[in-house]
Amino acid sequence: MSSLSFRQLQYVVAVADAGQISAAARELYVSQSAVTMAVQEVERQLRAELFVRGPRGVVLSPAGRAFLPKARRILQLMDDATLVATSDTDLRGNIQVGVTYTVMAYFVPHHLQRLRAMFPQVEISWLELDRPEVEDLLHSGHLDLGLVLTSNIRRRELDHETLVHSRRRLWHAPGHALGDLPEVRLTDVAEHPYVQLTVDEADYTTRSYWGGLSPRVLLETSSIEAVRSIVANGDGVAILSDMVYRPWSLEGKKVDTVVLRDPVPDMRIGLAWHRAVSFTPAMTALREYFRGQFDTADQRP
Repeated sequence: MSSLSFRQLQYVVAVADAGQISAAARELYVSQSAVTMAVQEVERQLRAELFVRGPRGVVLSPAGRAFLPKARRILQLMDDATLVATSDTDLRGNIQVGVTYTVMAYFVPHHLQRLRAMFPQVEISWLELDRPEVEDLLHSGHLDLGLVLTSNIRRRELDHETLVHSRRRLWHAPGHALGDLPEVRLTDVAEHPYVQLTVDEADYTTRSYWGGLSPRVLLETSSIEAVRSIVANGDGVAILSDMVYRPWSLEGKKVDTVVLRDPVPDMRIGLAWHRAVSFTPAMTALREYFRGQFDTADQRP
């Protein structure tokens, strides 16, 4: 029997936590088929079924309940070992990083502890700003890097590198008419009240793929939690990325998703910098850290 890999264990734990293979894939920024294959390979090697499949997702089997705490422990030990092996206590420096709102809320927190452990002598200042401010400060040299939605970058003198592609899906309440269709198109969505998110220029992005159609905007809001609650209540639908998706509203009501038949651009998150800047060792270390975290990283825009 070959050894189980870190990634296989990571995928199994993600499925156990999410209760759905599709939801685990969203959390991991990988395809659903990649997660399915990893789980099947672990089950094959263990000669035991880890999950019981059902119409609403998966639950742990008795073998899965016994395996899960051991998998968590292995992942934690491997993560601790990686931090020790890759930490650079000699690297020093200060980095000013501008971060847009959505990226700050749903992307940055996961990485803060790891970065402090890996580069204890590097002082990283995270500044929450809107996209034009990040671009202006990168241009003027008051920021070293930006962590932004790379699809929204306007200034030509800025270079950027996409780290994550987060798929956009239709959000709807369970039992909504759109959830019963064999396939959903934007023309179908246009017939229903739409909740328009405005933060990080989400309204601009929406206009870019609706084309000649116009959503029936029920209201506009900068709050993702407000969108989630309104959708879960069945009062409207929205098209948002997997990065900000959570299956439950603050009131405990369910939010379902469906992939649209029409092409809708992914949300792209990545680093930006001025093309004329000379990367310091600390800046290079930060960029290489993020590159190492995501297999889908693009080396160019």
